[in-house]
Amino acid sequence: MNYPAFFNKVETITLYDNLSEFLGGTTDGKVEISYLDCVKLAGHSCPTVAGAYLITKTALEALYSDTLPQRGSIEIDIKDSETEGVSGVIGNVIGYIVGAAGVGGFKGMMGHFSRNNLIKYGVNIPSQIKVTRLDTNDSVNVSIDISKVPGNPEMKPLMQKALQGIASTEEKARFQELWQQRVEAMLLDGDLAKEIITITKG
Repeated sequence: MNYPAFFNKVETITLYDNLSEFLGGTTDGKVEISYLDCVKLAGHSCPTVAGAYLITKTALEALYSDTLPQRGSIEIDIKDSETEGVSGVIGNVIGYIVGAAGVGGFKGMMGHFSRNNLIKYGVNIPSQIKVTRLDTNDSVNVSIDISKVPGNPEMKPLMQKALQGIASTEEKARFQELWQQRVEAMLLDGDLAKEIITITKG
């Protein structure tokens, strides 16, 4: 699989998954999720997917400063409805990382390991996303402003030409390069990440 080299530079997220350990999917329950994994889930790499990855990483670091995040024991509340804007994409990425599903998720085994009803949309919260540890009920509110990461002015006309099917091979490559440059800045520039993400205790 060919993909931008910077994907490999993005710090991965490691969690403990008790269901995976119980069923032998992993011998120690540790699950490592990369940005590339999230790109595969979403089918593309964009500021929205990168933003969801950053939101999750930031929230987990705040909630689990001295232990591994417990996958499947984290609840996600999202302010917007599932069909509004890109909230569904954001929810899919965050839910994948932390093991939180909606009504159709895994219902568990004899009262253990359930993953359903852990992500909700259209919730009245003071931020875009609220992340809650179910074992302690500690939570954080997280928002991201990707407008602070403007795209290269060349990108819009190149995208229009590509969508119209009239872009040359070189123009398509240039568009892709510029598109991923914005994503790379979000994921690898730590100072920028702090600028675009707001986090407060719930």
